[in-house]
Amino acid sequence: MTTATLARVEAHVFRVPIGEPIRTSFGTMTERVAVFVRVEDSDGARGWGEIWSNFPTASAEHRALLFAEIVAPRALGQPLDDPPALWAAIDRGLHVLRLQSGDAGALSAATAGLDLAIHDLRARKRGLPLWRALGGTDDSSVPVYASGLNPGRAALETVERTRAAGYRAFKIKIGFGEETDLGTLRPVAKTLQRSERLMVDVNQGWDLGAACRMAPKLAEFGLGWIEEPLPADRPAAEWVQVAAAAPARLAGGENLRGAGAFQQAIDSGLLGVLQPDAAKWGGHSGCLPVARAALAAGRTYCPHFLGGAIGLMHSLHLLAAVRGPGLLEVDANPNPLREGLLAGVLDVTEGCVSLPNGQGLGLEPDLKPLANFRSLHIERHA
Repeated sequence: MTTATLARVEAHVFRVPIGEPIRTSFGTMTERVAVFVRVEDSDGARGWGEIWSNFPTASAEHRALLFAEIVAPRALGQPLDDPPALWAAIDRGLHVLRLQSGDAGALSAATAGLDLAIHDLRARKRGLPLWRALGGTDDSSVPVYASGLNPGRAALETVERTRAAGYRAFKIKIGFGEETDLGTLRPVAKTLQRSERLMVDVNQGWDLGAACRMAPKLAEFGLGWIEEPLPADRPAAEWVQVAAAAPARLAGGENLRGAGAFQQAIDSGLLGVLQPDAAKWGGHSGCLPVARAALAAGRTYCPHFLGGAIGLMHSLHLLAAVRGPGLLEVDANPNPLREGLLAGVLDVTEGCVSLPNGQGLGLEPDLKPLANFRSLHIERHA
């Protein structure tokens, strides 16, 4: 029996304007974008992935083109019986190009999207849900948290809305100045019920001085974690100072790339919560070992993701495969590129979602209703 090879890939880019902009310490989003990847092998089996392109949104078409012109040719015609080996070979092969182009993040994300799609394809061919194909054994529901909450009065309104929708944990964006940050958190904290949790995300918005000044002021809120209080590339000595000043665990990882960088973060003990984004770097092949290493070291693994439906489903399956005390990040902001494809697959009940039925992702994306939002479609064949 011959081994199936990668025969065809597609990239679909979608852009949707939004009514309420999403604010972060590094910029504001006025639209939502997604790059969805579909792969097909020589037996006709198919799988879906997503390439991270959340911000800046202008990068979406660029990443799709890198996927089609640079990444896919290295995979087309290759056997798919060992996805981690294929991902590692492509990753090694792109090393010099990442250096030469200065486009390391985009190339890593394009490779990650391919890997996610191949894992979905393989799970479907094996007749298994993806979480089980990744090594999971526990089919119980997965805890979630509402993420991406804008600062100001909007935060309290979003907490109330998502609480009514079944959420019991919430993460608010801060890094907009002491008055705004504390003014955002205090009304929310007053409404928290005993079983609820609150976290904050600075989005790399503080320097060392601001982080050491602001972190102690957050003690009154009983936070679950403080995410990215410094830029990811700041030296370890600065992270040590912030960790000493912080009243809660530090979280990060969405802006790390490479197994070595993640292992250093785990070994340092400075991050209590590790948050790799499987659509940004590594796919399942890279992030699954990182998640397991984090848990083995006594850290919490929480997958990062704020994009479309396909990447969110991959994050769910990855967390379900690994488990531990982590929660699934679910963007609380309206996004037709998420809700328009999920069709009730991820309904939240008492802070948890059930694992989907079916093979692979348990989702067969129907892109036809999104046709008016598609800005680019590329196909490549072996």
